[in-house]
Amino acid sequence: MAAHREAHTGNRDVRARQKAALDTPTALSADATRDVSGALNAVLADIFALYLKTKNFHWHMSGPHFRDYHLLLDEQGQQIFAMTDDVAERVRKVGGATLRSIGHIARLQRIPDNDADYVDPQDMLAELRDDNGALALRMREAHSICDEQGDIASASLLETWIDETERRIWFLFEAGRRGNA
Repeated sequence: MAAHREAHTGNRDVRARQKAALDTPTALSADATRDVSGALNAVLADIFALYLKTKNFHWHMSGPHFRDYHLLLDEQGQQIFAMTDDVAERVRKVGGATLRSIGHIARLQRIPDNDADYVDPQDMLAELRDDNGALALRMREAHSICDEQGDIASASLLETWIDETERRIWFLFEAGRRGNA
């Protein structure tokens, strides 16, 4: 029994040392670190989900506007992916731990996957427009949390990403218009 207790205590000590090794100095309180990193991790999961959906539609685009849509989605995919490292590193800078796996992303993502065998090109553009709109909303929610917790740097980055996301929405809206509407 004593040996079991020592082993259990030893495991706890190892876990405590491992956690301490990842501690990042921050001026934010423990509650602020938890809230900000939680909000940013949820946004990061949505960014990964949107990235993969954008690439999925890029790879499976067809029709008379193939080239234009294919290139548009490739450009947007690159822009979306470019946010991932900055968001994850921001989580670490504020003292949090960030996403570790596809499973972790799946547990946090709020943007739904699309595994359909075929999606009409206009439906692809509309779905991505709506998903970017949902991402902008989630980033605004995260921005509010950052404001509440005094994390000016994260709020500032979110403002830039919201602007980029609104640009993607605009382009998807315009590319998806039919006729002279």
